[in-house]
Amino acid sequence: MELVDTHCHLQFDAFDEDRDAVVERALEAGVSKILTLATDCESSYRVLELVERYPSVYAAVGIHPTDAHKAQPGDVEKIAELAKHPKVVAIGEIGLDLYWDTSTLDVQKDMFLQMLRLAAERDLPVVIHNRRAGKEILQVLDQVAGLPLRGVFHCFSEGKTYADDVVRRGFYISFTGNLTYRKSKLPDVAKHVPEERLLLETDSPFMTPVPMRGKRNEPAFVQYIAEKHAELRDMDPAEIARITTENAQALFGWSSGTA
Repeated sequence: MELVDTHCHLQFDAFDEDRDAVVERALEAGVSKILTLATDCESSYRVLELVERYPSVYAAVGIHPTDAHKAQPGDVEKIAELAKHPKVVAIGEIGLDLYWDTSTLDVQKDMFLQMLRLAAERDLPVVIHNRRAGKEILQVLDQVAGLPLRGVFHCFSEGKTYADDVVRRGFYISFTGNLTYRKSKLPDVAKHVPEERLLLETDSPFMTPVPMRGKRNEPAFVQYIAEKHAELRDMDPAEIARITTENAQALFGWSSGTA
């Protein structure tokens, strides 16, 4: 069955020792495409190096909310230029984060708005990071309601009502390995999300799913996220793989099969 990992960070140091093997294991596990996401201007250049190296890897470029305070004059313009690369399929990872005490909310909102406007200008989807900032993110989206925005709320951790609001706005939703954790409250939310709005992701090297919890996460483990969704919906994992792969193709403009 064909799978896609719509969110990981292959550029992180955690993969420096075996990045080639990580990509190969993903292919062997049926993962035809991997989206690796930048977190700042420097890493936006780095993810483009990876897409040139690996046919199955695609990139998102952008500035993460916890890195917004480090952005330098001209960084947004650099990212806008990088977004022209044919294997850049999204602007991300962007959003708001009220958990880590790094960038102030005002700084984060300003950068988030700039990234959203860039996405609309480039006709690219967005990958939204939300940590304890659900209400604030929707408020920012309301400010740019006239823009033709589409995208995904990744590592979803809100409830059913919020999921409904996200779906009404035309966005997709993806869950990470925390969906598989024994005390997680997310399974009920995941079952509630319409199949046509569901994506798969690992967020590797973080959020390793059961049964691999305790190890470094990697794109090959997206199969366990698919299996959990299948269990929750009483479906065959191959059917979940098909649905979520088609959803990813629709959002990111991918064709079927490997690159």
